[in-house]
Amino acid sequence: MQLYPIFLQHPIICTDSRICPEGSLFFALKGDNFNANAFALPALEKGCAYAVVDEAEYAIDERFILVDDVLESLQQLAAYHRKQLGTPILGITGTNGKTTTKELIAAVLQEKYTILFTQGNLNNHIGVPLTLLQLKPEHQLAVIEMGANHPGEIKQLCEIAHPDYGIITNVGKAHLEGFGSLEGVMKSKAELYEHVLKNGKLIFINTGNPLLEQMAFEAGFKRPGKKIGYSLESDYEAEYSAMITDCSPYLHMKCSLRDEVFFEVETQLIGSYNAENVLAAVAIGDYFELSDLQIKEGLEKYNPQNNRSQLTVTEHNKLVVDTYNANPTSMRAAIMNFAQMEVAHKTLILGDMFELGDQSAVEHQHIVNLLQQNRFKNVLLVGKDFKNTVNSFHNFSTVSDLIDYVKANPLTNNYILIKGSRGMKLEKVLTSL
Repeated sequence: MQLYPIFLQHPIICTDSRICPEGSLFFALKGDNFNANAFALPALEKGCAYAVVDEAEYAIDERFILVDDVLESLQQLAAYHRKQLGTPILGITGTNGKTTTKELIAAVLQEKYTILFTQGNLNNHIGVPLTLLQLKPEHQLAVIEMGANHPGEIKQLCEIAHPDYGIITNVGKAHLEGFGSLEGVMKSKAELYEHVLKNGKLIFINTGNPLLEQMAFEAGFKRPGKKIGYSLESDYEAEYSAMITDCSPYLHMKCSLRDEVFFEVETQLIGSYNAENVLAAVAIGDYFELSDLQIKEGLEKYNPQNNRSQLTVTEHNKLVVDTYNANPTSMRAAIMNFAQMEVAHKTLILGDMFELGDQSAVEHQHIVNLLQQNRFKNVLLVGKDFKNTVNSFHNFSTVSDLIDYVKANPLTNNYILIKGSRGMKLEKVLTSL
């Protein structure tokens, strides 16, 4: 690959002409509202050594590398680099919990290995190659998160990352505008299983999840040996199991290997729904030969960030902040966990769930019904979709309206669950609580 020797000399990749490290390699990606070919020359002037472009008019001297398609070149470069190094890679996807699970797995593996893992949510057709291009010879393992909102995207990411191992956290109703149905979600996520069966070593699977078991069977995992099971349920197929010992508010668990208790862990995570994510990290850590103490310490050191299952204590309230994203499955899990928490003065602030297509009205009404079934009294709903449901709660069109209400009606001594899709930006209300 002609671009590879240049990359080895200039291994820092730049895609933003405002941030151009000296000697870096600029890729002129295109978006819906911009054409970075036009910013290639300024990127060079700011410090980049070369610029990869796909429009000949911008390739004015030897510092410009003209290709047919910049994005495809970035992806091909990443795939080639990954194959040259041969680093064992664990691919992770799922409807809910994939980022938290990735962080937990990384926290565990770092107790023994030098690893690379996806930062933030760089999990798409651009983020995955950018992550892979950070691989260095000293990395002993890599954990690559893969996100998708349309069929075929996981397959494409697998063709770039070539994961040796795979894990799907779960499947549920999310991105229905792109996938069309839960069956569409399952088919797309299963592309990771299919790749690992054909090209990799094995998968880690929650054998207590019948949908994942169905997906693995249909992908070809019909016999033991190519999968390692974990489950919170009593399951003869699961090598790893766990029991929740406390969740008020932090998740504590007793983990077992083949029915023999091997350690207890006290996490800094909120929510019983995170137990499966923790157990996945336990299974993967044990498979890669970490000691019980290393696994336990890695899990207990992990402190969630970016408004994911965080407990935030303010001067007036205790907040369970989960504003990074939301879909019907994760929203239901958060509500049920909150219902089970033995605390007084509960309030819920919930924002719309995005990308549900023609199922949006039904799914939002289901959430409202769940709130009513659990007899929540203090509920503040934000967004047009929740406002269109039949409910007796406080409804607000925008977060600004919610903030005005909270300022006029201060909440004190409350436990408050805050959850909604990222686009709702519910984190703006935090300073008023």
